Amino acid sequence: MRMRRHRTLVRFALTTGLVASLATAAVGTSAADPAPETGATKSDNITHLASVPMVGPLAGGVNTDIAFAGKKAYVGNYSGFQIYDIADPAKPTLISQVHCPGSQNDVSIYAGLLFLSTDSSRSDSSCQSVPQSPTIKESWEGIKIFDVKDPANPKYLAAVETKCGSHTHTLVPDKRGKSVYIYNSSYFPRDTYPDCLPPNDRIDILKVPLNDPTKAAVVASPILFPDGGFPGSETGTATSGCHDITAFPSKNIAAAACMGDGVLLDISKPEAPTVIHKVQDAANFAFWHGATFNGNGTKVMFQDELGGGGGAECNAEVGPNKGATAIFDIKDRKLVFQSYYKISRHQAENENCVSHNGSLIPVPGRDIVVQAWYQGGFSVWDFTNSKKPKEIGFFDRPPRNPAGFGGYWSAYYYNGAIYGTESVTAFDVFKIKDRRTDLANLVKLKELNVQTQPAFWR
Repeated sequence: MRMRRHRTLVRFALTTGLVASLATAAVGTSAADPAPETGATKSDNITHLASVPMVGPLAGGVNTDIAFAGKKAYVGNYSGFQIYDIADPAKPTLISQVHCPGSQNDVSIYAGLLFLSTDSSRSDSSCQSVPQSPTIKESWEGIKIFDVKDPANPKYLAAVETKCGSHTHTLVPDKRGKSVYIYNSSYFPRDTYPDCLPPNDRIDILKVPLNDPTKAAVVASPILFPDGGFPGSETGTATSGCHDITAFPSKNIAAAACMGDGVLLDISKPEAPTVIHKVQDAANFAFWHGATFNGNGTKVMFQDELGGGGGAECNAEVGPNKGATAIFDIKDRKLVFQSYYKISRHQAENENCVSHNGSLIPVPGRDIVVQAWYQGGFSVWDFTNSKKPKEIGFFDRPPRNPAGFGGYWSAYYYNGAIYGTESVTAFDVFKIKDRRTDLANLVKLKELNVQTQPAFWR
């Protein structure tokens, strides 16, 4: 793919707040011409609009999750986060970057606040921290909070340490509008980690007062697995925490993907969620990774991240039911399995490919999702018939040369376009033009955190 890098103005400023951080603003970096897509295959209804190459101190990191507010996209990266102007999806422009290392740096946005997950043990909570062993009691992992009301000048406000770090997190707004709750997911405790001892059978819940985010704190750590959860199998991972949680606040429910368990939660009392139902799949699921509801919260899909995102799992040998997405109907407050979905395009033996992050495309009367598959590209598929999901669009590049990790970590639909984090190269934008999805263009959101799903219809 041919890329054209525009002149970049870089300025450094030490921001103020609880912990100082070094923010790098890369003003003027905009979309490169995405064509020609040498060797790429795609459906006729997909157009590649733009590709913004990774630059500056984040270029050596890995792009991860995306959050949206207004005409801005907030993109996480193992080296920090970046903010893009997406007023014109065909010409996204980098507004600013914050260099703040700490995997995976998943992001969410709420009322001008950006939350950043740190799941690598660091020397302290600052953005100048260095790696430090989790066997050292003073090491830090958790959630950082930034003020991004001025997207060109993010300010670091606060940090909250969590027991086993923060792999991912999910926002659950307080119905009174005075606070926002953060459901923190983390896993893999060790006897040698003083702050992350087994069993890690809980989640941590933070409460963030919107009038003073510096007072954010852990307010509850409910036990989800008093029985220990899935014990593990020859092919499945034992449960020792959750990887990701997706909330559906309008129905007071959430779906938690917890390593060996898929869980439906009642979140009507945000500080005291309770388990409604749990499911396991020892035959086909290796690692329950994440979840997506349909538009009225009557279905939920769980991803199986077989191989941890680094394996080549989209081939004939692995087959159609492993490393796939499982579709469940919610009937009488129970998860009822319906079918698996997996892309049918077999990938090369050196292409990491597995079910990964996606979001709903809000089409009235239909259940349609766009989903990332790393080097399998992304797929747009219809699961209105839960037992017979069907692909209706896709984009797929050839294997990386030289071979290595890459591909789309996240692929999300927001206000008429599909946005993708190509893990190690770029922030990409696509358009889908299809009679089956065109009505989604009428849905305009002011904000979207994919792990906090709005109800598009009743």
